[in-house]
Amino acid sequence: MKKRSIFLGVLLWTLALFTAGAQEFPRGDVDRDGAVNISDVTCLIDNLLAGVPEGDVDQDGDSNISDVTCLVDYLLSGSWPDNPVSPPVEGDWVDLGLPSGTLWATRNVGASAPEDYGDYFSWGETQPKNDYMNTYMWYRSDNYYPYYSGYTKYCTDRDYGYNGFVDNKTELDPSDDAATANWGAEARMPSWEQIEELRYNCTWHWTQRNGVYGQLVTGPNGNTIFLPAAGHRWGESLGGVGSDGFYWSRTLNSRNPIRAYSLYFNSGGVGWNGYSDDRVRGFAVRAVRVSQN
Repeated sequence: MKKRSIFLGVLLWTLALFTAGAQEFPRGDVDRDGAVNISDVTCLIDNLLAGVPEGDVDQDGDSNISDVTCLVDYLLSGSWPDNPVSPPVEGDWVDLGLPSGTLWATRNVGASAPEDYGDYFSWGETQPKNDYMNTYMWYRSDNYYPYYSGYTKYCTDRDYGYNGFVDNKTELDPSDDAATANWGAEARMPSWEQIEELRYNCTWHWTQRNGVYGQLVTGPNGNTIFLPAAGHRWGESLGGVGSDGFYWSRTLNSRNPIRAYSLYFNSGGVGWNGYSDDRVRGFAVRAVRVSQN
């Protein structure tokens, strides 16, 4: 009996130590001080800017700006989201009553909620821009004589193509479409025409959703989507977060293949991005699909 009591005591003591160890760094405790508070948000942002892959608080297998949103939401609400980031299901597509019948996703690619920023992608790349570098998979530069540099895909002008390369492709192949690659064959990045349709057939209203600024887009039938002002990634920096929205289309600027068309908005209005839509920049992606009805 005495041996059994000793055994139970040791077992309980071991379990207590294990439990204490597991609780030492709770979810969201990025700075490992035993508490989850605003200092963890600062630490997480510092990690992202420094390229340190620590702080996957939304538990999607990656550390990016959506983790900052998730952590802030937790501090405001006191609860963690219980839904992992996943491709959209039927209820995640909205019919805005547009003439073409195009359905728009309720959230960005890589986001777990409509107000989450999601991932940032270079145009024509399907992996999030998490290397914090200005590298671009469709650009080649040979640092030897003679010196060659230029695009190796999606180029309409030999002056911009690698060794004079031209393919005259002006829309992304599905294999290079971030929406298709991450959410399946039915999802696409919007075309130039689909974004134009969204701009001119909907009402746009700058507002907040759960503390996140962005545009509430209301279609002719009264249905809505929310586009957060996710900003953009350039090299090691995030810019315009909370004040500017940059969303890729799948359409190349054929007159200047350095650029691709993107939707731009801020609190003052909505238009085409005219100055910083270099293909290498990391922008948000909001997927579309054709109505099945």
